[in-house]
Amino acid sequence: MAAETERSRPMGQVCVIVIGYNDERHIRSAVLSALRQGPAVAEILVVDDASTDDTAMVLAGLARRHPLVRVVRRTVNSGGCGTPRNDGLREATAPYVMFLDSDDELPPGAVDALLDAAVHHGVPVVAGACLRRELPEMRDTPWQYELYQRAAVHNGPNELPALVRDTLCVNKLYSHAFLSQYGVFFPEGAFRYEDFVFTARLLAASPRIAVIPDIVYLWHVRRSVAHPSISLARSSVDNWISRLRAHRSAVEVFERAGQRHMAHAARVKFLDHDLRMYVRELGTHDSNHRAEWWRRTREHLSSFNESDFTAASAPARWLARVVTGADHPRDLARLVGLGNRPARLLPPYACVNGRPVWAANLPEVALDRIESEPISRLPINIDAEPHIWRWPRHLRITVHELYGRLAAADPKTLDIELRRRSDGRLGLTRSNVLKKRHGPDGESWTTQVLLHGLDTLAGQHAHRLEVWEVWARVRCTDGSSLYTCVRATGSGLRRTVIPGRRHGVILIQPYATAGGSLSLRIAPGPGAAAVVVTRKLRRLMSRSPG
Repeated sequence: MAAETERSRPMGQVCVIVIGYNDERHIRSAVLSALRQGPAVAEILVVDDASTDDTAMVLAGLARRHPLVRVVRRTVNSGGCGTPRNDGLREATAPYVMFLDSDDELPPGAVDALLDAAVHHGVPVVAGACLRRELPEMRDTPWQYELYQRAAVHNGPNELPALVRDTLCVNKLYSHAFLSQYGVFFPEGAFRYEDFVFTARLLAASPRIAVIPDIVYLWHVRRSVAHPSISLARSSVDNWISRLRAHRSAVEVFERAGQRHMAHAARVKFLDHDLRMYVRELGTHDSNHRAEWWRRTREHLSSFNESDFTAASAPARWLARVVTGADHPRDLARLVGLGNRPARLLPPYACVNGRPVWAANLPEVALDRIESEPISRLPINIDAEPHIWRWPRHLRITVHELYGRLAAADPKTLDIELRRRSDGRLGLTRSNVLKKRHGPDGESWTTQVLLHGLDTLAGQHAHRLEVWEVWARVRCTDGSSLYTCVRATGSGLRRTVIPGRRHGVILIQPYATAGGSLSLRIAPGPGAAAVVVTRKLRRLMSRSPG
């Protein structure tokens, strides 16, 4: 069967459009990954957006050695990604096109998988799975995993409005003629999140779309570089303003096309994804940033309707209603907790006329469906206070009640798990019986989890820093359970050196993530402290204005 597919596959059908600006370090790898795709590729068209480093020299060398590589050099930088991609579309001559950013790569077989589906099903668009890879940790996270679990063909986005959630333009193969016929192109100039609008224009044209589970794109995420990508450069509120503009433009595309259901799906996606992601980071910004963020977000949400809020997940619609219901930032810690994944709802737990609400002074924000959701989906808050510096090393755990739901389920035991962030590998598991406690804030359940064996989490290589996330599973008498990350609390978030069998000493640093969850940084060897400090200084220097 594989041999038959190989014989029937058309050759020279795809143009890979690569865009880059001042990326001499990575663009060679991107182009080479396209060259390795095989005979299905007709041309690799590289658009250099007026780079001022040695990008042009690197591309010239590639073009001399590889006839498939053609370089288009812009004389003036466009300020964004849309214009160079449009340049590539105008220059391309192959029947199909796909896009590749200079700091990413195509995995082996990506073009063949996409092209086979396009030809077999006779569709103008094929979308494949994207892997989001954090470097240098090599932590892989599937992008929009739910959309790409199995192969399918949709006669149009009406059959699967959730396609609007995948706003990436790079994990897809497009019929060049289809894009030209329906005027599907990117916003020009310094327009951030240009793929939001491109994707909306594509879906508004109602193409038949094939979806395949094959991984067709490696999205590299480099957080420690001096100039992070647009999606990672969120320190300025201007980034959020740009995202609001792009989302608003995408919704307008659907509305002008008369596709109200797709406009609705785009608004729900904004609540479930964009809003929660940025709320999770609000605690890292100053008061001026938060005030401007709040004002802009309220203004944006004023165009949403009740059906948009109702269709969103509970954490997202509660967040949106708090922002629209208050004219200034409030309850920051609680908002950040809801933005976290999984969400957590911090106290106080107010009721008005027997109905759970956000706060007594904001009763119009009802915590709807909290009485009916299964325990596993409730935003239960579990606090963990680390005591790593003293013996015996342990976590002091408190599981908080939520409007009587936990008391009715009767929590009995708690499992603490330490999972390595890079690959999800389970490191330690500890099980404890929970004890019920009555306090000023109501019922809760507590236990003390011993952390013997932390030295076994240290890797084989000295000085290699690894991050371990702390998760908890609560098992109840009625058979229900919940699985969530724990919140870092207390004064124990400090670096500690402990003895290790393999490396002599191990540096352990409990810390709170942007969303408030507890994680442990573990680095073995005498030089571990120096490595951690050096990395922190490097991050601080990369964020400095100079």
